[in-house]
Amino acid sequence: MEKDAKITNIKTSPIAPTREEAEDAVRTILSWIGENPDREGLVETPRRFIDAYAEYFDGYNINGEDVLKKTFGDVGGYNDIVLLKDIAFNSFCEHHMAPFIGKAHVAYLPSDRVVGISKLARLVDVYAHRLQTQETMTAEITNAIDQSLKPRGVAVILDAEHMCMSLRGVHKHDVSTITTRFTGEFDTNENLRERFMKLTNS
Repeated sequence: MEKDAKITNIKTSPIAPTREEAEDAVRTILSWIGENPDREGLVETPRRFIDAYAEYFDGYNINGEDVLKKTFGDVGGYNDIVLLKDIAFNSFCEHHMAPFIGKAHVAYLPSDRVVGISKLARLVDVYAHRLQTQETMTAEITNAIDQSLKPRGVAVILDAEHMCMSLRGVHKHDVSTITTRFTGEFDTNENLRERFMKLTNS
């Protein structure tokens, strides 16, 4: 996650537990599944678990639109599709807290300014690093680009496999879930949308 992005307190929990309380909760879960949290291999697990979760969910501390604040106007008159394809991401579904893993294709049609291409990849991570549904994440990425850059159109496709479906429940592996969102000219111009789909091989 970008270090110089503006940090904002956007967590919604009114009462955040202490780190000690969070680690105690992990010990409780270890005991509940039948493990001994005091055995040698698990003594450090609560600390490691909380460290990992702080990294998995650091998107709560960054405003997606802030990532896109620095833009550039000197683009030589370029006004065609700007596309990043195959942006790998990892997120967690909010229903079972199981991972879903996939790739994002993100494009926009600049109006008068563009953003550094790495910022689009960081934007995907901001929203991936929260408890999510894939549908919501698709909309959030699209809305952040729309509101920050005011482009002529935005196109977003997410393609992911959900562990809550492959590792539990129906146990169906290698199933892709695909969500899309199109705004502006990508929504109204079928030929442009088809170009985007061909460029992403979707």
